[in-house]
Amino acid sequence: MQRILSLLLAGLLLALTAQARDITDMAGRSVKIPDKVERVFGSAPPLNVLLHAVAPETMIGLSFPVVDEAKPFFPPRLQGLPVVGGIFGMGQQMNAETVLSMKPDIALAWKSPFIDQGKIESAFARIGVPLVFIQLDTLSDWPAALRFTGQLLGHEKTAEAQARYVEQTLAKVAKVVAAIPEARRPRVYYAEGPDGLATDCHRSFHTEAIELAGGYNVYRCEPKDHMGMERISLEQILAFAPDLIVTQEKAWAANVRKDPRWQGVKAVREGRIHVVPRWPHNWVDRPPSVMRVLGVQWLANLFHPKAYPLDLRRETRAFYQLFLGVSLDDAALDQLLQATGSATPHEHH
Repeated sequence: MQRILSLLLAGLLLALTAQARDITDMAGRSVKIPDKVERVFGSAPPLNVLLHAVAPETMIGLSFPVVDEAKPFFPPRLQGLPVVGGIFGMGQQMNAETVLSMKPDIALAWKSPFIDQGKIESAFARIGVPLVFIQLDTLSDWPAALRFTGQLLGHEKTAEAQARYVEQTLAKVAKVVAAIPEARRPRVYYAEGPDGLATDCHRSFHTEAIELAGGYNVYRCEPKDHMGMERISLEQILAFAPDLIVTQEKAWAANVRKDPRWQGVKAVREGRIHVVPRWPHNWVDRPPSVMRVLGVQWLANLFHPKAYPLDLRRETRAFYQLFLGVSLDDAALDQLLQATGSATPHEHH
């Protein structure tokens, strides 16, 4: 406690000597922040991705460790950042004293109807760090979130290019998908968890990419909470009769083809199981981020290859350069795309 008080006092003295400005965050709150923001803590995994895209030099820590497989897709500086955790979701739990000791100018928080905003405000008020809420649940939120963050951190040009890419890409995909009747959209099961028996509702932001890409998520419902991963039975999946399966679970995808219990599922029997690329951030979900813009294109081409032709390697290279600041060589691309099953796309009839 003594250490927190001394750090807090030092932070307050520093704040008094610095020039400040008032902004309105994406929750409509008025927040006083330093005139020049150079050190930012992203308190949830999607905010790590946002900062990685717009202003990676401001990041002071990560919500999750960078595993060896992900390192080729991170700029060297980010690979060496400490894992500080976060206040919500998918990363390690945040330690307030650790965050304060890193002297952030501001912290970013995830604004969402599923998240207790008051609880997050209290956590950062206790350590005296200005808190800025960013709304980025759905892909349609991301252009505004990118522009807001670019303005906040002095990277307007970068953020504008990224926001326009998101808007133009989603418009292009939506135009193609709008012309495809529901009866011609493949029935998709989104398999989660080590046994493949967890999934998310078609109305959930966790599976948003599937519907945007012209797939029909077979699990039709409203999400019960923010985390998702609702448990279902193999009998339900058999009744859903999916044409194909999309999953993050590479090991499950490899093993399920040999599991006799799953042979009644047409998608498994016919080998139509597609593993989502996940480095350095997942293309579809967990964390739900701007990477979904690339995921939507991959899935649209997978679901409707004639209607949505795509040079996946070229598009991936361009996206990673624009949003992540990394140039992918052929070996890195091979590693990223090898498990997707994209070489044999499925056109539903």
